Amino acid sequence: MIPLAWYLILGAALFCIGLFGALARKNLVAILMGVELMLNAVNINLLAFWRYLYHESDPVRGMVFVAMVFVVAAAEVAVGLALIISAYRRRKTVTASDLDMLRG
Repeated sequence: MIPLAWYLILGAALFCIGLFGALARKNLVAILMGVELMLNAVNINLLAFWRYLYHESDPVRGMVFVAMVFVVAAAEVAVGLALIISAYRRRKTVTASDLDMLRG
């Protein structure tokens, strides 16, 4: 059995990589990928805690929470990509610093 700490270290590493990607990048698609990495890190931690704490008493609850996070992540990607495509069609760029004005 893999120790809980290994899952938490993996989740923390993925979250840090995603946070760095979301804060350091200028391309909106790369920022969106960083946010997705952070959501996947949360999923890993959620499943790890469910497995080590509640697996025996309630074998379905953790999987339902992870499925809900996946659904939210898929909706976030769809809305995010639609906004990026709309911004690209209007401004001809996907650089975040070029999209700082509300109108124009």
